[in-house]
Amino acid sequence: MPSGQTHDRITLWSLPVVTGLTLALTRSSDLTLIVSGGFLFSGLMLSPDLDLYSRAFKRWGWLRWIWIPYQKAIRHRSIFSHGLIIGTTLRVLYLTCWVMVLAGVGVGVILLFQDVAWSWQEFGQRIVRSLFHYRAEGIALFAGLELGAISHVLSDWIGSTYKRFQKKKNKPQRKSTNRKRTSSQRRSKR
Repeated sequence: MPSGQTHDRITLWSLPVVTGLTLALTRSSDLTLIVSGGFLFSGLMLSPDLDLYSRAFKRWGWLRWIWIPYQKAIRHRSIFSHGLIIGTTLRVLYLTCWVMVLAGVGVGVILLFQDVAWSWQEFGQRIVRSLFHYRAEGIALFAGLELGAISHVLSDWIGSTYKRFQKKKNKPQRKSTNRKRTSSQRRSKR
């Protein structure tokens, strides 16, 4: 399994490839920027290794405490952390829940100290309208986040396969002990 530094290098060296391919496929600089930003964020901050005390975990700084329940609930390299689509979706939903909780606390504090007219229904309707209006951008962001996770999982898989191959290659060959004994050898053992 590659180290955190190796995963970072893979992310940074893959970024121009992801950017070039996205621009060639979409012909949109906006979508390319979103996919590339999602790829970079996923590779460096929203890594499948957030289920460990990893470089990605440390990068969250004083906010790293939000990932501790995730670490306790998710086993390393399980389908819920390193699974394609499932892992990314779970991390995005988990982070979204925390953002909503922290935003709710912030709004609560603002409403407590200021006299602001606030309509939860109008706020919810605006969010739903924006989700439908920016559907292509949302898909592009998720694609970038998933590509970052795929590069991580693929490098883990290649590294593990290589190590297994090397271990098998360097393992000394034992001679077979299943030789047939002659009748005289069987009598001498008794």
